[in-house]
Amino acid sequence: MNDEKIRKAFEEYGIENEITCPQAFEISEKYSIPKMDIARYCNQHEPRIKIRSCQLGCFR
Repeated sequence: MNDEKIRKAFEEYGIENEITCPQAFEISEKYSIPKMDIARYCNQHEPRIKIRSCQLGCFR
């Protein structure tokens, strides 16, 4: 996982403490970052980055 690449992408998108699933999918596609790496980064980052508007209905 490339934390620095994800951090820079989040910074460019203005993501600080929450991200939507559509944003995560867009970042994954644009920067060629696996979606699971983005999810892991969100869970390991302190404070944690919350996932909102989940396309599967898991997170609201």
